[in-house]
Amino acid sequence: MPDCSALLIDFDGVLRHWPQDDAVIERDSRLPHGAIRAAAFAAPRLVPAITGRVDDSAWREGIAADLIARFPDADVAQAMRRWSQPPGRIDEEVRSILDSVRTRLRVVLVTNATSRLPQDLAALGLTPFFHGVANSSALGTAKPDAAIFHAALALAGVAAHEALFVDDSSRNVAAAGALGIHARRFEGPATLRALLHEHGVTGVPRWR
Repeated sequence: MPDCSALLIDFDGVLRHWPQDDAVIERDSRLPHGAIRAAAFAAPRLVPAITGRVDDSAWREGIAADLIARFPDADVAQAMRRWSQPPGRIDEEVRSILDSVRTRLRVVLVTNATSRLPQDLAALGLTPFFHGVANSSALGTAKPDAAIFHAALALAGVAAHEALFVDDSSRNVAAAGALGIHARRFEGPATLRALLHEHGVTGVPRWR
């Protein structure tokens, strides 16, 4: 019998991955390599977006403004249009594992995401997939803050010791573990399988 009742799962870097074509977009738009992500993920831009102080559109407008200011000869409009278009790619092996345990565990997404998350989940066919979604921008708090983990546990309806958590960030894993959640850093689907097996969740499919 499983000794846990819920699986809290990170999104980006675990279930969702992004195209690795920024260099192509930047080359075509006359931007230096790495410029888009440097602007997008700079803390003054990213933190307000993932804590709900600005919406996704405003975040992207801010990125564009920063790029225009630094690279006035670049085609920033084209770069941002292409960079913003895809909703990412789902790791089908991870999805298969989650699908196999959804009838036995409450699966809750715990993600530092912008207000575009519901749109992306719909585009990826994941809107009805989770038992709950703890989106940092909707909650006003982001991992590794304890508040987002408490919100995820409430969505799952379990105590900390009844939950498993998988994330690709060691910092987030440590924060969850400090609350008594069984946490593991994601290093591939085998990580998820191993954690489930250790806690008595059997019948997880092998990827063909």
